[in-house]
Amino acid sequence: MNLTAPYRGIAMHRVYAMVLRYWYLLVSSWPRMLELVYWPALQIITWGFLQSYISQNAGFFAQAGGTLIGAVILWDILFRGQLGFSISFLEEMWARNLGNLMMSPLKPIEVLISLMIMSLIRLAIGIVPMVLLALVFFKFNLFTLGLPLIALFCNLIFTSWSIGIFVSGLVLRNGLGAESIVWTLMFGLMPLTCVYYPVSVLPGWLQYVAWMLPPTYVFEAMRALLFDHTFRVDLMLAALAINAVMFILSFAIFLGLLNSARRVGSLVSGGE
Repeated sequence: MNLTAPYRGIAMHRVYAMVLRYWYLLVSSWPRMLELVYWPALQIITWGFLQSYISQNAGFFAQAGGTLIGAVILWDILFRGQLGFSISFLEEMWARNLGNLMMSPLKPIEVLISLMIMSLIRLAIGIVPMVLLALVFFKFNLFTLGLPLIALFCNLIFTSWSIGIFVSGLVLRNGLGAESIVWTLMFGLMPLTCVYYPVSVLPGWLQYVAWMLPPTYVFEAMRALLFDHTFRVDLMLAALAINAVMFILSFAIFLGLLNSARRVGSLVSGGE
């Protein structure tokens, strides 16, 4: 028997079969399709608005240093809060353990609470060094924001949990084929939450959309603190009200998707 025969040449029919497999996998999952156009569009939108703001304000760099660093830190709180929640959930999906958890006496709300706690733990591990580096290298002390920082933090973490619950429900129902939503959804909101520029930079019709998102109020309040030394209580209360609605809706959607996953059997499979 010639042992080298299986390794000779390239069987194009097998290559074609594999390409066809990957193609079917791609077109059968809308999150994967969305990801192909997601990052290029996101980059041009985000930095395009920032460029517009810079061009409209000649003295921007004279006062923007602290604002940009503060925005980066607050954005990381928002992003890492959601990611810390979602990663813990995904670990159960990767281990195919979620079905076991849901068949135990453990309630869905108890699972979500444990994920929120883990979100705070993961966030603390990541954000503390970031704040220290900002202080050492850029002389920016986040805690100079004072007590208003508590309101900013709470609104950001509530938003991150709402989004984390929502995307976890999508992954639960659609399987790991929807995993990319966990990594990309928050970045999709970045241009609209006006992390690095004020809402006034956006087109008029898009400003209405931006004001529907709680982080928009947080970053506007942060700029008011750093530029005008004024704490905008009205912005914080508006953000809290929207966060409350988002949290209730996300929890209701999660329960609906959980029940749907139980009916179709995706709770146990959890595959692509």
